[in-house]
Amino acid sequence: MSEPRFVPPHPPREAVAAPVWRGLFGERARNSVYGWSQKAFEIRHIRRQVLRFTVHIPLDPDAVQRVLQTNAANYAKPDIVKKLIAPMIGKGLLSADGDLWRAQRRIVAASFTPGAVESVASIFASTAEARMAGWPDGSTGDMAAEATATTMTIIADTLFGGDPRLKTPEAMHNIAASLKAGGEVRLSAILGLPPVPWNRTMRAGQRAQKELRRTLANVVRDRLPDGGDDFLGQLISDLHDRFSPAEALQLAVDNAATFYLAGHETTANAVTWTLYTLAAQPDLQEQAAAEARAALADGEPATLADRLPLLRRVLDETLRLYPPVPRFDRQAIGHDELSGTAVEPGDIVSIWPWVLHRHKALWDDPDAFDADRFLPDAKAKQHRFQYVPFGGGPRVCVGMRFSIVEALVILAHWLAAWRFQLPPGHIVRPVGTVTLKPDGGLPLIRTRRD
Repeated sequence: MSEPRFVPPHPPREAVAAPVWRGLFGERARNSVYGWSQKAFEIRHIRRQVLRFTVHIPLDPDAVQRVLQTNAANYAKPDIVKKLIAPMIGKGLLSADGDLWRAQRRIVAASFTPGAVESVASIFASTAEARMAGWPDGSTGDMAAEATATTMTIIADTLFGGDPRLKTPEAMHNIAASLKAGGEVRLSAILGLPPVPWNRTMRAGQRAQKELRRTLANVVRDRLPDGGDDFLGQLISDLHDRFSPAEALQLAVDNAATFYLAGHETTANAVTWTLYTLAAQPDLQEQAAAEARAALADGEPATLADRLPLLRRVLDETLRLYPPVPRFDRQAIGHDELSGTAVEPGDIVSIWPWVLHRHKALWDDPDAFDADRFLPDAKAKQHRFQYVPFGGGPRVCVGMRFSIVEALVILAHWLAAWRFQLPPGHIVRPVGTVTLKPDGGLPLIRTRRD
């Protein structure tokens, strides 16, 4: 890289781990990536008692692999997580376990094969172009909001037949409110309390969840009985072939909510953070823009993402530093051992990409940005489970390729036509709730390229 070493911002770290009770109040309760100790990024396993839960945080890739792959049958979605997300996504793919999870995974997998993704790449491109057509030259815009609106439109058009009810500003507002309330609801569950909306954020989140479920239920019911030929239509049809009518309808709404919500939010975050890392490194941005212009001029839209090796490395490194989902959890069904530490039935095992991706034992200069970490030779030396922005093992994100290709196509079109700059004096602060976002959005100055 021709630019000086770039260290993107992260919250300050304490010398030693803070008492558990401090995580229940203030900034630590609102922001999951705030308040970590420096030691957490150096040791291989953390075991803590969080009120009524014993929580393990494995930071050895072998232990992470055991949880997610080699002994995955022993680690289910935690009961607390199921309670938290049930009001929004019920028993959809993200929250189900066992035979119900396997049945739903088989149903949806066909919509996310490489061929299926290539067939909708032109929608990624046209949506990105349409969105940037409304940007005034030299304007400052919130690129987090732009990325969210773009990916929400793409999900609606590719998976839900372009239903206009899923592309409104109100829908985007409801999604943001639902996610923002996630941290507050988690605290109530940890304390063993019912999800009573005890503050304004929780009340707004519950209203938003109900409105989203109502809208998605109407979208599903309007497709009955035949469904249609797109993702939602095929989902409805396949569920009715395997389950009773009432259960099939409920699972169709659950999965519509799962893919509508998770299907665009994580990709929007990946696009947002990548624009930030490129705006902070102008020389690298120019290299990526030149690659994007060449790739757009040479070949079919369906294979555009495969002609962007530099931009792919930039995206991968951005996902390392700013994983769209900073944590995900499992609960032990039976006894096990991780890194020499006994795990008992009922224990929570938290996988933290935020910490794992910045761990000193796994990465050289881990807080610094270096896209060359993902050159083929360097990547081959990495442990498969030291880098898990999409999870791993049998439950690896089914939409991973869809998300990567979507992000690359959006970024290529925007970078080829526009230059992005950070406003003077603006400080970016990452905030982790259910997902990882820049606090207050990401304002960038957009200048049209010649």
